Amino acid sequence: MTIRLPATQAAITAPLVAADSTFPGIPIGRSLTDGRPFSLTPVLVDAAVLPATNSLALGGLGSGKSTTAKIRARREILHHGHQYVVIDSFGEETAAGEWSSLTRSLDGRVIEAGSFTLNPCSPEFPADVREQLIRSLIAAVEPAALTPQATHALQHALNSPKAETLGGMVDALVRPEDGRWPADKLAGWGEPVAIALSRYTEGSLRGLFDGPDAALPPSDLPIISFDFSALDRNSPAIPALMAAIACWVEHIWLKQSAAAHRHLVLEEAWQILLSPATSELIQRLLKNSRKAALSMDVVMHTLSDLGEGRAQDLARLCEIAHIGRLGPEEAAIVGALLGLPAWAILKIPTLAPGQAVWKVADYVDIIQTTLSEEEARLTDTSTRRRRAQQALAIEEEEDEDTVVSLAKDTTEEADEHAADASGWDFEMPPTMVDTVYAGPQFDSRHHAVIQAAEEGRLTEAADLAALGERSDFTAYGINSPQATAWLITRAEVAKLSGNTAQAAQLRATVARMGNNDGAWFQQTDNLSPQWHQGPQPSEPVPGAGAEDQPQPPARRRAWPYIAAIAALALTAAGVWQQADEDHQQEQQQQKAAAYKGRSGGKLVVDAVAADVVAHWTQDRDSVIVELSPMANPDAKFVRLDGGGENAHSQGENGWYAKSVEIKLPVTDPLADVTVRVAIGGKGWKEGTRATSRTIRLSPTGAAYDAATGKRLPSDL
Repeated sequence: MTIRLPATQAAITAPLVAADSTFPGIPIGRSLTDGRPFSLTPVLVDAAVLPATNSLALGGLGSGKSTTAKIRARREILHHGHQYVVIDSFGEETAAGEWSSLTRSLDGRVIEAGSFTLNPCSPEFPADVREQLIRSLIAAVEPAALTPQATHALQHALNSPKAETLGGMVDALVRPEDGRWPADKLAGWGEPVAIALSRYTEGSLRGLFDGPDAALPPSDLPIISFDFSALDRNSPAIPALMAAIACWVEHIWLKQSAAAHRHLVLEEAWQILLSPATSELIQRLLKNSRKAALSMDVVMHTLSDLGEGRAQDLARLCEIAHIGRLGPEEAAIVGALLGLPAWAILKIPTLAPGQAVWKVADYVDIIQTTLSEEEARLTDTSTRRRRAQQALAIEEEEDEDTVVSLAKDTTEEADEHAADASGWDFEMPPTMVDTVYAGPQFDSRHHAVIQAAEEGRLTEAADLAALGERSDFTAYGINSPQATAWLITRAEVAKLSGNTAQAAQLRATVARMGNNDGAWFQQTDNLSPQWHQGPQPSEPVPGAGAEDQPQPPARRRAWPYIAAIAALALTAAGVWQQADEDHQQEQQQQKAAAYKGRSGGKLVVDAVAADVVAHWTQDRDSVIVELSPMANPDAKFVRLDGGGENAHSQGENGWYAKSVEIKLPVTDPLADVTVRVAIGGKGWKEGTRATSRTIRLSPTGAAYDAATGKRLPSDL
């Protein structure tokens, strides 16, 4: 799709677009401000214009960021012979990541975690790199094991001839030879790290780094995709594998590759960038990328996933940014960090799939990515969703056939009863139309939204709901059953997020539309005339010769039933709405009577006990929320978020993190307030994501876990 605007309108819509800027390289798409084609191969751009070639791609689910990244890779490989290594940490299939189809089509190799054994003790690694890599594997599973004595035992074992594999390394630690210290003392020192490494040789992570075929990946393929999609997102295998792959990239692949330019792609990059073991290496590669003939291409949903530490600072090192659709709040954060003009920030929440704001040095424009049918097939990542929708469609079709059959039987039976009892014998009036109530149409997209909300991923749930609602509004109309279904789903999300007022308003809207689920009319077995069957004629009076005259057959119509059902539907909708409004009013009265103006609860996050307390101000137009770790020395980091406000504290020089508070404006003093609490405990490291919980605080004194609905203990 191409949007062409007159020059004057384009200037108003995008006043800061560098309209005369063109870049050499592969075609990517077309500008939506002036319709011109957009091309870019960063390494071909003059260094004075583009100092670095690293890129950052952001966007919500379905925005097209991964598709654009994949077609860029395909075209760079085919047109310029570039070489790619992809870290694919999340795919839509159980055993196939996002990049698998594209990788195989380009004669590359997909390396699935567990099916290929990467040897961290390979002699191809320099000695200091091997030591650092082994330390990273230990830190991923048992960071406390790396004491000074254990470190010396590890260094001693690395010099053993047995330490050419990880299993041999464990043997060298358990049965060391005499060195500067006796073997029995070295064995005692090395026992903690040997136990940690045994997780990779005998425990749940075996097969990743130790086995008879342990080796290093080839370095001469056009593309290699490391597929982590089969691993649990919280598994220590991910940072351990990333540390090993990063070392291979820096010390083997970059040195042995003969390609003119190389790319390292980090898909779902926040998982990787949050790991202290790899963020330093990634930062080093970013800073030295042009010297190393390397481009880092980072693909992720939002910058908020990175927190405020070193990981988010890495985004500033990317001179090229591709920003797909994001929510208004996230768009503002991204715009401030990347220095986007105001018009571009306002456009981001309205972008359609495949559209993105591009920033290349000082150039800013809105680009529609274009792709061929083959590229669309290779980059498709909605297979699982489509299968679910197809399966659901088949079930709905079968159900519809059953309903149609039952409806036909019921209508015929009703016609007979009506003919017997009332004798309707005229045509349906021209203004009367046969209508069948169509209930809300739910599919797997709605279930995905509710699941995300139940798991506390409220922003993701809102993005998914907005995407589905916009699509169904366009396809079916604003008053369609599909649109009604999204109102019901949004009401459930509002309820799960603690916004009961919005949930009630959405339910009332559904009631006014007359599209509530439920049985509007139940057929009775009583064959006598019913009130909804229309006027009953008197008994016929036989006339002279009546028996000899042929009687025209009675024409039967079911429209009176339909009219009665419609009346019942409207009545039921009004009753339901009134009941809902009465229930809301009763709840408001109960809350007003129970109002205390304060709330709080005790919770434990990352093994740190803390208090979260809310105080409504005297004029009831704002609430102050405080998070206190209660002087716990294990509290290294605390953060409080809510209503667009946030505050955090980090312990330094042995001191614990201090209490933090935020002040939020409120329009309804009786409404609950929802905040997100994040705490980093004893094992928390700077730059890593802290464990978080979403808490709902009520002015009646109670506090609840928003994900589970359980009330928190409190001294209030």
